[in-house]
Amino acid sequence: MTHPNPLPPVRRAWWRDAVVYQIYIRSFADGNGDGIGDIAGIRERLPYLRDLGVDALWITPWYVSPMADGGYDVADYRAIDPMFGTLDDADRLLADAHALGLRVLIDIVPNHTSDRHPWFQEALASPPGSAARARYHFLDGLGDHGDVPPNNWPSVFGGPAWGRVIEADGQPGQWYLHIFAPEQPDLNWDNPAVRAEFELILAFWLDRGVDGFRIDVAHAMIKAPGLPDLRPEHVTGEPLAPGGHPHWDQDEVHEIHRAWRRVLDRYPGERALIGEIGVDDPERLAAYLREDELQTAFNFAFMGAEWDAPELRSIIDATLDANAPVGAPATWVLSNHDATRQVTRLGRSFTGLRNRELDDLLTADLALGTRRARAAILLMLALPGSAYLYQGEELGLWEVEDLPESVLQDPIWRRSGHTIRGRDGCRVPIPWSGHASPFGFGPPATTPWLPQPASWRDFTVEAEMADPDSMLRLYRTALEVRRRLPGLRAAGHEWLPSPDGTLRFRRGDDLECAVNVSADALQLPVGRELLVSTHGDIRRLPRDAAAWYAAREDA
Repeated sequence: MTHPNPLPPVRRAWWRDAVVYQIYIRSFADGNGDGIGDIAGIRERLPYLRDLGVDALWITPWYVSPMADGGYDVADYRAIDPMFGTLDDADRLLADAHALGLRVLIDIVPNHTSDRHPWFQEALASPPGSAARARYHFLDGLGDHGDVPPNNWPSVFGGPAWGRVIEADGQPGQWYLHIFAPEQPDLNWDNPAVRAEFELILAFWLDRGVDGFRIDVAHAMIKAPGLPDLRPEHVTGEPLAPGGHPHWDQDEVHEIHRAWRRVLDRYPGERALIGEIGVDDPERLAAYLREDELQTAFNFAFMGAEWDAPELRSIIDATLDANAPVGAPATWVLSNHDATRQVTRLGRSFTGLRNRELDDLLTADLALGTRRARAAILLMLALPGSAYLYQGEELGLWEVEDLPESVLQDPIWRRSGHTIRGRDGCRVPIPWSGHASPFGFGPPATTPWLPQPASWRDFTVEAEMADPDSMLRLYRTALEVRRRLPGLRAAGHEWLPSPDGTLRFRRGDDLECAVNVSADALQLPVGRELLVSTHGDIRRLPRDAAAWYAAREDA
C-alpha cells in the first residue's frame, strides 16, 4: 500500500544533519492504562516531539514478540504486537507524524528471530539437514555423544552461544546458535531464502510509509565459514584484530547492506538505513557507509568516551577523518536503551558504556554528572552530522540503579546468574506531569511496568517547562538554534586555539562552540552574541560547562 499522507519531496538528504529522538516504546507513553507504553501513547505525545525540535523519531521493535528481550526477539515482522496496538494504529501514527513534519524510523532485527517465529518452530519439527533448519545455524555437537557445543563462542548475554534441542524421538539432538539469548536463534544469512524474506519485510514497511530503519547489530549477520573457535584469550574478552572476529564485522555482511540499499532506493523521499555497528576501528565502521550501503551509523566511541578534552577531540577527528573519504556524515549519540544514562555515567570516574557490573564499587555524583551532561549535549549538537537523543535524556534522568530484583526483566540479569543487573535502569518509564507515579506516563491508576523513582517529581516535562534553567529548556533552546543557523548544517568544522582541558571550534559563519572539560574558567570572546549556554548569560565559562556564541561581532 502507499501511505496516504507522504511527506513532500525533500531538496537535501535529511538524514545528514537530522536530530532523531529514540522512543523505547514500552516506556515512552501508555495510552490504554496497562502500564506499558504503546502506539496510542506515542501519537498523543507527537506534538511534544515537534515542539522539542527534533526532525524524526526512531521506535524500538513493535512487532509481535514473546518479549524475552524487550521485543528484540521477533515472532512476526509484519504485525504489531497487541500490547502496542495494531497495523491500523501504526498507519495512523505515520500519518500523524508526517503531518507534523516528523519522519519515522523503525527497528529491524535481522541477526536473529524469536524462537516462537514460525520458521524456528518449523525447524524444531523438522529433521537435521532439512531446508527448515538450513535457515538457522543447526549443527551436531562434539564429543562421543554430541553433548559438547559445536564451538566455544560465548553469548553476549552470558553463558554459551548454543542451545541443544530435543528431537522428535525425545532424545537430545542438534545444537542451534544464539549469539544473544536462547530465545533468539541466529539466522543463517548464507541462505538465499533468508535474504529474500528480509527484502520483502523492508518493502512491506516502506510501502506503509516508514522513512527508514535502524538496523539492530548490523555487523553481525555473517559468520565465518566453518564457525571456528575463538582463542581462549578472546573468549574472556581480549579484542581481536579489526575484521578478525568470527561473527562480528565479517566482510561479506556488506553484500547484505548493498542489497537493502537497492530496495530503499526504489522509494521516494530519501529513505534511510542507520546501522547499530559495534566496530571500534573508524575505517572499518566507515566501510558500512559507502555510497551504496548504509547512510549513517552510530558513533559508540563518542558515547563511551571519558570526560577528557584530548580523548573527545581525538574521537571527533578520527570519526570525521574516516567518514570523509566515503562522503558520509557522522552520527553522534550520548545514550540509548542499552547504555547507562549519561547523567550517571558522567558522574563516575569510570565512564565506559557498560559499567553496571561495577555499580557496587562506583557511586555516581549525579550533580557532577548533570553538569557534564549539559555540556556534553551542547558539544554533540554543535558537531557536524546527525544526532540521536534517547527519551528522557532531555529531562536529565539518571540510571535507576535501585530497582527491586523482583522487577528486573533484562535477560542479562538471568543469564549472568543474577550478578549483572542489566539494562532495565535506563528503561524506566519517563515522567510527564504530576507529583507521584505514574507521572502522566499513563492514566492516574496506571502501574508502570518498571517503578519510577519518587524523586522524578521534579524532573517531569511539566516541571521542567516551568523552569528556565532546566535540562529540557536547554535542549529546546539548543535545538531551536541548531535549526535556525545554516552554519550548523555545514559539513565541516574548524578547531580554534584553546587552553588545555578545553575545546573550541567554529561551524560555518554562524557559530562557535566552547566546552570547558577540566580547566580553570575559560574566557569567552568579548563582543559576540551568546546564543546558548549551560550556565546562563556568562562570559567566563566554568569547569564542566559549554556555550555557543556568534562567530562574528556583527552576527
